[in-house]
Order: sequence, then C-alpha cells, then structure tokens
Amino acid sequence: MGTHGTHGRLGKHLVWDWNGTLLDDIGAVIGATNAAFAELGLASITLERYRELYTVPVPKFYERLMGRLPTDEEWLVMDDAFHRHYWAQAEGCGLTAGAADLLAARQTAGHTQSLLSLAPHEELIPLVRRHGIAERFVRMDGRTDRSTDGKSGHMVRHLAALKVDAARIVVIGDAADDARAAAHVGAKAVLYTGGSHSRRSLAAAGVPVVDSLAEAVAVADELV
Repeated sequence: MGTHGTHGRLGKHLVWDWNGTLLDDIGAVIGATNAAFAELGLASITLERYRELYTVPVPKFYERLMGRLPTDEEWLVMDDAFHRHYWAQAEGCGLTAGAADLLAARQTAGHTQSLLSLAPHEELIPLVRRHGIAERFVRMDGRTDRSTDGKSGHMVRHLAALKVDAARIVVIGDAADDARAAAHVGAKAVLYTGGSHSRRSLAAAGVPVVDSLAEAVAVADELV
C-alpha cells in the first residue's frame, strides 16, 4: 500500500481524547479532585483509589466516594473548586510520552485524526495550540455547555461534522466512557492505562487496553 494507500476520506481516522490520553494530566486531576474534596471536609484519595472508582457522569463518581450523591449546592462548590485548581495545575502538564511524534507521523503518512474532549472548548483549544499540535487535527471539539453527561452525544455531533464513516474510526482514550461513545456510533476503541481508570476497570469495557500511545496506534491500525 505504501504511503499513498486508502487515506483521506477512505483511510482510517483516529479520534483522540485529550485529558489523560494526549495530555499527561492525571497528577493535576488528583490534586484538583482532592482540593474539591477539601472544600467539603472530605478526606483526600490516592491515585489508585481514584482509578478504581472513576466514572461519568462525575456526580456518580462523587457518589461512589461519599456514599451518596452530592447535593446541588455541594456539586457546585466541588465543580468550581475542581476547575479552579485543575486549570492552575494543567499549565504545568506536558504531553504524554511519544504523543507529539505519533501525531506528526500519522499526519505525514496521510492519515486524518481529530480531537474530542469533554474539557471546555474555549479553554481546550488555546492549550492544544500551546503544545504545538493543533495543526495535526482536522477538527478539535471541546464541550460547549455545562453538561455532566458522557461523550456519546458529543461523539455523534463530532462525527456529523467530520463526515467520516464510523466504520473507519478508532477512538483512543483513557476512560470507559470513550469506549461507550465509540460503540454508540459504531466505531472501534482502544483504551490507554495512563489516565483516569485502572487497567482492571478498563478491561470491563471489552475493547483492547494498552499501556502506551504507540501501542494504542499500532492496535488501532489492526482494528480498521
């Protein structure tokens, strides 16, 4: 097939997740989560416990930790504290090992890729640009509302805008929600263990689980 095979509209397309996948920000996430807990007088949690319990929608994750759903007032306090602390720390986070080179190599080979994140769109795009990888993507979509829903509806809109056949798409992310969103539109998924979930909780999603982004791309190439 060489370098000019079935690319562009016909080749495989990768949809990348941002937080915990391309951006190595799990340390900032844990720090911000514990800052949010401290606002309500809750004990801090370890990375291991976070990865075992994490789920979306996020209030459900807090329910697992608190033993009950947070009240609306508690949720607003925690959500505000999380974002305030997270964005203060995210500035210092780098890309995941190998991410920039992998993205460049895909683009050079003529494959398309896009970015889909639940991070707020107006904060996401400048951050991606600062990391120097914005031009690797044919489209970048962050969240444009305050919804705590997962990615499935977001993925539907992303694909409609891309005009790419779901059968040619592999989603690479770090959360079970990424696999659910892929399945929702008929795409494949590969999950990476460097982010918000433990390997054990990712395995339950029923898709390939990998420990590096290079492995994720290699597996994605086999899936489509």
